[in-house]
Amino acid sequence: MAALVAGGGADALDERDRAAIERLIRVKIPHETPAAPSNELSGWWMAVPAASYEGLFTALDLHDPRPVTCAAGEAAIEGRELQVPDGGETGGTRSVGRVFITPELDGWRLVFGPFDLLVGDFWDGMVETVERVSAHCGQAQFFFLDDAGGSDVWLVAEDGRVIRQFAAESEPEWEGDPLPWETLAVDDPDFDPEYDDAPPNAGTAGARSACAHLSVDPNAVGPGTEARGHGWLALTAPGVGHGAFPGRLPL
Repeated sequence: MAALVAGGGADALDERDRAAIERLIRVKIPHETPAAPSNELSGWWMAVPAASYEGLFTALDLHDPRPVTCAAGEAAIEGRELQVPDGGETGGTRSVGRVFITPELDGWRLVFGPFDLLVGDFWDGMVETVERVSAHCGQAQFFFLDDAGGSDVWLVAEDGRVIRQFAAESEPEWEGDPLPWETLAVDDPDFDPEYDDAPPNAGTAGARSACAHLSVDPNAVGPGTEARGHGWLALTAPGVGHGAFPGRLPL
């Protein structure tokens, strides 16, 4: 069975064996201990309230969601996008990727997946995506970190509108009213009004610290995190199937 899965994923199995794999996954899920990503956090992710997370599937146009362990979900999104025929007369191809939605973690669900397929444009795409997701889920948070490129971005949207955002080295860096948990730049102990200048709405938190105040810090997920339910692995396009992706995911 493992060899068949390695060759074509769960879709390579017949109905009986696929049901056995799905039962095994469901048995393993309750015994999983949440863990931080295996790699140092750098990239992008979103957070939505666990109570309304199902709006993600419509907001992000996700397909064929299947229950998945965290180990398998993380491995899946580290894989490459798949090129499949686009069905056109020119014989072109389209890209398909996998999206991992975590179990409920301290009341939130986190979303990881291919930036180019789910978001696209670096800035306008992020704003449009977080607003669209918040319209379906009530609230959505978007985080983007790139230590090599110096990018540090976080956005909070409610009911289809961004209410607070930070983008390092942008003009302006801060937009929207400060949130209750924030420390303002002018109140920071290191701020010297004689030599320093900061807008009245400027905060001090980058994405690495803001995520912990807003929802969940992925790097801090561990045995003390309250986890409920199971994760989902979904596809960015219909009619492809999980078995089209090569390799075997850890169960």
